[in-house]
Amino acid sequence: MIATEASVNLGLASKLKAIFELTKFRLSMTVVFSACFGYLLAIEKPVNWLNLALLAMAGFLTTAAANIVNQIKEKDLDKLMRRTAKRPLPTGRISVTEAWWCVGVFLFVAMAIFLLFFNQKTAAVAFLSFVLYGFVYTPLKRVGPVAVFVGAFPGAFPPMIGWLAATNQFGWEPGILFAIQFFWQFPHFWAIAWVADADYRKAGFKLLPAQGEKGFDTAVRIMIYTLFLLPLSWVPLELGMTGVQSAVVAMVCGVLFLAQTFHLMSKQTDKAALQMMFGSFLYLPVVQIAFLLDKI
Repeated sequence: MIATEASVNLGLASKLKAIFELTKFRLSMTVVFSACFGYLLAIEKPVNWLNLALLAMAGFLTTAAANIVNQIKEKDLDKLMRRTAKRPLPTGRISVTEAWWCVGVFLFVAMAIFLLFFNQKTAAVAFLSFVLYGFVYTPLKRVGPVAVFVGAFPGAFPPMIGWLAATNQFGWEPGILFAIQFFWQFPHFWAIAWVADADYRKAGFKLLPAQGEKGFDTAVRIMIYTLFLLPLSWVPLELGMTGVQSAVVAMVCGVLFLAQTFHLMSKQTDKAALQMMFGSFLYLPVVQIAFLLDKI
């Protein structure tokens, strides 16, 4: 009897661990951070910490649901790539049916939170983000770099979702938060695609621009999209959202990020792309934190 109970507990623990892995926790938390950033930047009154916690929970669950759909649809492709072969679905640690149940439960709870504690606009944009990522971006990854363009939309929605949760209003302010994160997506993701190109090719993913090749033309396209971040750095100041200090910080970060693209154009190596990838991971949170601190 004790052995049986231990086996059941071990099985449950294994399933819970597999579900946790399916959520892509670290990736989902970056989305939560961006949503909370948008919320905190929008509010003009003392922080409602309960609402902030609920926003974080709903954002995490929505993102986790989208990530699980992505893994369900790419289960057989994930087996082909070294970086994904040990995920829960390819290894059979969790079934596709169980994964779909997680999607349903996560999404139901997330939408309920958005509708009960926030507003319909927040729920609508969050649901659109889920659909675009799980059902449009995912299959397009084998079509071509248009997938990166489509994927940039759900990737840029989180700060807008946070703003809508606080204000229930569209406008220039959530638009500029969306725009900064939208244009950031291209150098960020293409740097990842450059580094992971060999693995991606095994699964038939065609994500790099310029005929899908690593080289000068792709590096130039990365540089062009990074250029957009420089003028966008000043728009929150012009809209009265933040002060001049954060605009300067955003501009400096943008220039450093741009310098990495010129380094990539010069070297055209995986090492240069990896350095740029880490630079992209730093750029967004540093800029967003600067915007928040400038508002305090």
